[in-house]
Amino acid sequence: MRLQNYALDQWVTGTGSGTALIHAVTGEVIGEASSAGLDFRLMAEHARTVGGPTLRRMTFHERARMLKALAQHLMAHKEEFYALSAATGATRQDSWVDIEGGIGTLFTYASRGRREFPNETFYVDGPLEPLSKGGTFVARHICVPLEGVAVHINAFNFPCWGMLEKLASSFLAGVPAIVKPATVTSYLTEAMVRSMIDSGILPKGTLQLICGSAGDLLSHLNEQDIVAFTGSAATGQMLKTSPSVVTNSIRFNMEADSLNCSILGPDAIPGTEEFDLFIKEVVREMTTKAGQKCTAIRRTIVPRGTEEAVIAALSARLAKTTIGNPAVDGVRMGPLASRTQVQDVGAAAQRIRGASELVYGGDDNYAVVGADRTAGAFFGPMLMACADPFTHHEPHDIEAFGPVNTVMPYANVDDAI
Repeated sequence: MRLQNYALDQWVTGTGSGTALIHAVTGEVIGEASSAGLDFRLMAEHARTVGGPTLRRMTFHERARMLKALAQHLMAHKEEFYALSAATGATRQDSWVDIEGGIGTLFTYASRGRREFPNETFYVDGPLEPLSKGGTFVARHICVPLEGVAVHINAFNFPCWGMLEKLASSFLAGVPAIVKPATVTSYLTEAMVRSMIDSGILPKGTLQLICGSAGDLLSHLNEQDIVAFTGSAATGQMLKTSPSVVTNSIRFNMEADSLNCSILGPDAIPGTEEFDLFIKEVVREMTTKAGQKCTAIRRTIVPRGTEEAVIAALSARLAKTTIGNPAVDGVRMGPLASRTQVQDVGAAAQRIRGASELVYGGDDNYAVVGADRTAGAFFGPMLMACADPFTHHEPHDIEAFGPVNTVMPYANVDDAI
């Protein structure tokens, strides 16, 4: 399978050798992706001159109905995406969040577009604003679409939902998009984009796709364009400070690293319903998509004196989590998206471990059902305990983007917060 790019309303195969795409479960090469040969300047110009004018002529309600039709089409073809999503290491439940969660976002924006915006090509924001003492000089804010292109640079963990949530807002606002998915899972994005194009619902020039490197795309953007980035903070900062973005004051929205926490209340002692719910939720967030979510719980903050009980309860529940091939019934956690992620998560976990004690996992002594652990991108859950979280900054600063969690105590609620 050699992925194609969608540029200038045509499917284009990149030239030269591409980046190998690896099945997360089996470790087998399932395809390759390349964007070599694409003219990124022409792609940006095509979006501005072909897709943009068409979208701007549509009213908010017409754009909303377009989103609804797109959502209905994708929902009718969802099983095709589920079948391909398994190669990313996602279970059926993991994929539901990505696929149907993403489609649901289209439905939501379609509904809000019809309920909250007028059936016009513009939006009037607020009342008249008097600017002179005698009322002879007044102003009004009128919102109209930008006359540029939205460049969407997306993360590997949600190849469908990450794309659809950005397309929904861009299309409703009347702005065409160029989508650049993370290459490692771009085969799922490509399949969904292909389905959207085949539907005939989207006007020409409104959607383009880059499978592979984005090359010098950002250097061809101007002040009417937008960049929406999801990924690591380091990469985001590098792109945000690139000369073209800074010089042209290009709008740059960045969603990057997160270190979410869950705090156990002082009255939620072991044996209470709240304690059990807390344990269940922490483990669920550690293992859903193998912890590859920006909303996953990375830090478990508990009352001092309950650490042992919390660690014991978490460890017992983690031990019951079946790891393996998502295609096998009963598997609750699949592999990471790639072997590169295994290395990155392992390295980050080791840095956190330098300030913590390993209390669960951390080795290769875990069973994998229906797959070869050494061939796939498997990574067992790791639980650590940091006895002095005010002295050690690592658990607060380092994100291990996988099933890794650190338990830490607090003396009072002020400490926890």
